[in-house]
Amino acid sequence: MVWGSLAVSPTAGPADERVETRVAGLSPGQPVTLRAVAADDRGCLFQSRAHYRADSRGELHLGTDASHGGDYTGVEPMGLFWSLAPAGMEKPYQRLVPRNTSLPMKVEVFVHEGHSPPGSMPGPVVAKAEVQRLFTAPGVRRIRLKEGVVRGSLFLPPGEWDGPFPGVIDMYGDEGGLIEFRSSLLATRGFAALSLPYFDFEDLPRVLKELKLEYFEEAARFLQRHPKVKGPGVGVIGTGKGAELALSMITFLPEVVAAVSISGCSSNTVADLHYGETTLPGLRFDMKKVSVSDSGVFDIFEALDDPMNPANSPSVIPIEKAEGHFLLVVGEDDRMWKSSLYAELAIRRLRQHGKENFELLSYPGAGHRIDPPSTPFCQVAMDRVLGVPVLGGGKSKAHAHAQEHSWGKIQEFLHLRLG
Repeated sequence: MVWGSLAVSPTAGPADERVETRVAGLSPGQPVTLRAVAADDRGCLFQSRAHYRADSRGELHLGTDASHGGDYTGVEPMGLFWSLAPAGMEKPYQRLVPRNTSLPMKVEVFVHEGHSPPGSMPGPVVAKAEVQRLFTAPGVRRIRLKEGVVRGSLFLPPGEWDGPFPGVIDMYGDEGGLIEFRSSLLATRGFAALSLPYFDFEDLPRVLKELKLEYFEEAARFLQRHPKVKGPGVGVIGTGKGAELALSMITFLPEVVAAVSISGCSSNTVADLHYGETTLPGLRFDMKKVSVSDSGVFDIFEALDDPMNPANSPSVIPIEKAEGHFLLVVGEDDRMWKSSLYAELAIRRLRQHGKENFELLSYPGAGHRIDPPSTPFCQVAMDRVLGVPVLGGGKSKAHAHAQEHSWGKIQEFLHLRLG
């Protein structure tokens, strides 16, 4: 048996950065399987594997050498990370996202002899290494919030950096609760980021019945007034339902001057949204339009009420009233709903009012949840509300590339618009 060496560098670094993976000490042309293994906060095991061949020197570099099989093919420096999926003995359809951003995510990488197909036992281990993916850089501060009615966590960049910093509110979708990993990464990148839950957290409403924009207004004012936040305005980034709330915030709240909408709808959905005397009714899902595959996966792509139906015009968010700027991010293979169409409708509405205050990032082959780079791709995920697996769409490689590209563009946009 040939003993090789495996180097993954840096051994500890920000979770949104690439690592370099090199193998040496193999025989020329030797077939090997590279495998990554990680566990989430609850001990659920995730793994990925890919087939490589050593070069004429008995070496491998994932930045230049192609995988010939396994969970992905081609030259993919981060393929082992974004293709992590629940191991065979685990429940399927789970996402690998950190619930505690203060702990690094440990990923073990193994080099095995031979090419082992998925589901089979891999060959003997010839080398291994551990890498730590950090969601919170050293020195980033996390402040838990109970500010009036506002709940959540404020992440501030390291203390030795001179503030004030651009302020950003970060929201996720109808899974509810407090999701912090994007906020902690934004703070690592120099933003004061407020991770804002809006239901199913502490004393917030348990379910998404109706929403008051005043809650989000209070959050925007809190962030805007914070001594570590640069004024005059703040930004907001949201995914799914959070994206649509971002559009409503920049439309109605003068404090918000930049909105990043990831896979959002241009109309208000699910829960009625109130602001003072104004109400935007929520478009509903028609469960009769849901299809279920033989394996029990729910496809809800056609189920949302049609925002183009004139009867649904009261739900349209009047984004033409916004003074700020929009960045619309969509995956063209989103199967949760028609986010490409909704972005088109939003752009059409802005243009009809003579506005060009938007940019569109549209990614072929990407699915619904476009997260920071190397977040494992999850085509089907358990829906927290419905309790069933729901199709999110996307192809793993295209989705991973969309995550990497959009993350840089989102930061550029926020720096440009927030100073």
